[in-house]
Amino acid sequence: HREERPFVCGRCGRSFSWKESLLIHQRSHAQERAHRCPQCGRGFSRSGNLALHLRVHTGERPFACERCGRAF
Repeated sequence: HREERPFVCGRCGRSFSWKESLLIHQRSHAQERAHRCPQCGRGFSRSGNLALHLRVHTGERPFACERCGRAF
């Protein structure tokens, strides 16, 4: 882990250790949300976030607790 976080978001002040992390974060402030949910129309700036969101509609719970078996 790096302690120093020299890359600071000009909009919210959040800081990052890596420039790439800042660039990814800055997309969250963008008005453009190119990845749209076909079920509800909600937009996401990252395709991975859309994939996670789709579980809301499908009810998919891909992980299970090893102790009790409860899915999440």
